[in-house]
Amino acid sequence: MNDVSIIPYSPEYQPDFKRLNIEWISRYFTVEQHDLEQLDEPETYILPNDGQIFLAKLGDAIVGCVAMVNMGETGFELAKMAVSPGTQGKGIGKKLCVAAIDYARQLGVKTVWLESNRVLTPALTMYASVGFREVPSVPTPYSRADIRMEMTL
Repeated sequence: MNDVSIIPYSPEYQPDFKRLNIEWISRYFTVEQHDLEQLDEPETYILPNDGQIFLAKLGDAIVGCVAMVNMGETGFELAKMAVSPGTQGKGIGKKLCVAAIDYARQLGVKTVWLESNRVLTPALTMYASVGFREVPSVPTPYSRADIRMEMTL
C-alpha cells in the first residue's frame, strides 16, 4: 500500500501499540505478563539502548506496528509485529519489517532474531521472504513461541 507511511514511535501512540498487539495475541493465544509489561511501558522495556518501535499509518489511523528490542550480545529482537485484520495481506507487515531491519542495519547490528508460532503461517512466510531463517530455539518467556528465526545483517 503506497499510502501507508512508516513512522517512529512517540508516547501518544502507546494505546495504538497496545491495541494492535492485544488484538492479535488474544485471537490466537493468551496475553502473557511479559506482553503486558512491554505494551504498557515500552519506554522501559523496548526503547532503551537504541530500541525502537515503528508504526504503519494509513490516513489518520495506526494500522500496524513492530518493535526492535536491543537484547545485548544476542542482537536485536524483532517483536510485537501486528497489523490490523482489515489491512492484512496488503504488504504492511513486510513494509514494517523492512523498516525495522534497515534501522538495525544503520546501527551496525549484526543479528536480528524473532520468536513466533508455527500457526502464524502468513507471518512466517513474510519473515522468510525478507531473509529470516529458522534456527534452534532457546528458552523464552513466551509459552506461545515454538519457532525462532534469525538473520545476519
